[in-house]
Amino acid sequence: MARNSRNSDPAAGVDDTIRIRGARVHNLRSVDLELPKNALICMTGVSGSGKSSLAFDTLYAEGQRRYIESLSSYARQFLGELPKPDVDQISGLTPAISIQQKTSGWNPRSTVGTITQIHDYLRVLYARAGEAHCPTCDQPITAQTREQMLGRILELPADTALVLLAPKAKAQKGEHKDLFDELTRRGFVRARVDGEIVDLASAPDLDRHRRHDIEVVVDRLVIREGVRPRLAEALDLALQEGAETAIVSIVERAAANDKRRKTPAATAPPDMLLSAGYACNQCNVSFEPPTPQMFSFNSPQGMCPNCDGLGTCFDFDPELMIPDPAKSFLAPCVVPFRTKIGRWQRHLYAGVAAHFGVDDLDQPWQDLPAPLRRALLYGTGNTHITFHWHGRRGSWKHGGTFEGIIAELHGRYRKSESALVRGFYEQFMRTSECAVCNGARLLPQPLAIRLSGPVEGAPQSLNIHDLCRLSIARALAFVEKLRVEGVRARIAEEPLKEIRARLRFLLDVGLDYLTLDRSAPTLSGGESQRIRLASQIGSGLVGVLYVLDEPSIGLHARDNLRLLASLQRLRDLGNTVVVVEHDQETIEAADHIVDFGPHAGVRGGQVMASGDLDSLRAAPDSVTGAFLAGREKIEIPKKRRPITPRQ
Repeated sequence: MARNSRNSDPAAGVDDTIRIRGARVHNLRSVDLELPKNALICMTGVSGSGKSSLAFDTLYAEGQRRYIESLSSYARQFLGELPKPDVDQISGLTPAISIQQKTSGWNPRSTVGTITQIHDYLRVLYARAGEAHCPTCDQPITAQTREQMLGRILELPADTALVLLAPKAKAQKGEHKDLFDELTRRGFVRARVDGEIVDLASAPDLDRHRRHDIEVVVDRLVIREGVRPRLAEALDLALQEGAETAIVSIVERAAANDKRRKTPAATAPPDMLLSAGYACNQCNVSFEPPTPQMFSFNSPQGMCPNCDGLGTCFDFDPELMIPDPAKSFLAPCVVPFRTKIGRWQRHLYAGVAAHFGVDDLDQPWQDLPAPLRRALLYGTGNTHITFHWHGRRGSWKHGGTFEGIIAELHGRYRKSESALVRGFYEQFMRTSECAVCNGARLLPQPLAIRLSGPVEGAPQSLNIHDLCRLSIARALAFVEKLRVEGVRARIAEEPLKEIRARLRFLLDVGLDYLTLDRSAPTLSGGESQRIRLASQIGSGLVGVLYVLDEPSIGLHARDNLRLLASLQRLRDLGNTVVVVEHDQETIEAADHIVDFGPHAGVRGGQVMASGDLDSLRAAPDSVTGAFLAGREKIEIPKKRRPITPRQ
């Protein structure tokens, strides 16, 4: 391959060579070496001869140490001091990045999409160009008129006291003193900070490291006759201050026939969200305008609250809890109970059974009706049950909801501080897919926003989770055929450009079979290394020394040329790529080859050849050169051992 000259230019004062003098790390024997910059350099030789000692423990270690020394003393105290490699001098060294044979970490929140930053661009794409639908009825979300929002508020019962709010900060870190001062100057008196109404004149000191929700109080009203003009004016101001979004917080919902009641309700009703841009007219429900944070399973704004954005839950498994379903429920058949069911629990469970028309619980678990079994395990939800209690002092009845046996066991598990007790309960628990989000990790609203792009074997319209479940090859086919029109097309142009480029990089390094939601702990060393390689190609850095450790290991032969093309592309961007490799195709494609030997360990550590492929083949003492030149070869055995059938 013809390459531009990389020799030093004294007139220009530019050094295009990395010079190493007296490298003695590990088994290196005072190695002196000159390496060209902006080249693909392959370090090869027998195993243990010193390749990695020079590439990682000398070049990369010194580059990392020099970078840390360039930082301030304040930053260095957190990073620690790195030892200087045992080398006399290294000149011409550029900032170094190491891509080694190791996994990407054990964090289950890290996926192929997050490592390559493809998921970050997808979040922007879906938030700004996605087609929003209602999570309940799946109808397209449209704009809601001012009259529709007024009608929703006026439908509240008479004498309902409410506070009209305009959101100013949603889960944002900081002290927000400037925001409080600005609102005070503009004439606002109160605000709701993290759910509590405060006076702006004496605004609280917020923790700048925590996330805070801040809504300014626009007006406080009571639903009664003649309130419409004042409510309409306040709603207009709230929509203006809240970027087309307003919040109605119900303070007290007094009964229409009991106007003397002054005690607030025991459980405050949820806030009513009003949006001028995002609302379902069929369900008469407003939604928050989508943001990129809403599509992140690592953000509180988007993650499923049941599994905290992991997609899986460590929960009690009914099969482990009830190993013998032929046993009576009151025996008890639930093993974690350990003891017999007490009198109070019997009355509680009997009330649940009576609700489902069962009078006797002293029968095998498998014979109980399926709805009753589910209610006993997971609770009755919002359904009220009447419980009857018969004791020495008489009998009484009580109405309420039943949380279920699993919720009771969860309470015991969380409250216990004994490792022995927690270990006992954990034997009945199992990691399984989240029952709320079905493994999607996100809330229902972001999952109801879709993009259209037909691809063979997949629906024409996909949400972000469906897209991340496709293989790299099918995901690339989907985004290449994506249909985005109008203003959204201009918004989607840049994110789509980055997504397509990074998916092609993953395709080029032979990872077309992976999915974007593949968890990082499940990746092999070779897969994680090639993913980081694709990320570096996509980052577009120039003037960097990349050090890679056998990137072709575990790669199918058909994909080796695609990997080499990626390495050459990284070089052509203006970087120096050093590869520790045994692969013949990589050695032959390198611009500069350094062969170590003659043997391993204390008998190695010497440079047997340094230069192009012809100089390596001609080196008399190089084991690698002898095989490449054909002077040495591994003969195919003429006689093979017979295969003994396994007994």
